[in-house]
Amino acid sequence: QMQLVESGGGLVQAGDSLRLSCAASGPTFTNYAMAWFRQAPGKEREFISVISWSGGNSIYGDSVKGRATISRDNAKNMVYLQMLSLKPEDTAVYYCAASDRTIWGLRTQTDYDYWGQGTQVTVSS
Repeated sequence: QMQLVESGGGLVQAGDSLRLSCAASGPTFTNYAMAWFRQAPGKEREFISVISWSGGNSIYGDSVKGRATISRDNAKNMVYLQMLSLKPEDTAVYYCAASDRTIWGLRTQTDYDYWGQGTQVTVSS
């Protein structure tokens, strides 16, 4: 069973950048498409980005498109989310998720079977 642990969150100012990390352990990492979601207080969990098994393809949600870059290091079982030009509305708990479906690019949280505990990102204005 895959286990995911996020890190890299914190308190930043608007306009700053941040890189979140997700360490995976368990079954073969390259069998999983990896994604980032976030959830702000009182809101539903929102899709941020997903990366394919090899890392060669990625998709972004509209709210972060142009400001976020997802990447993975299959040799280290790591996934990263680089966020630029952070805004107060980016404040949320950010979650890493893994899916072993036969297709990648899925944006619905029910398509992901494994989740990390989340890391808080707070952006002050």
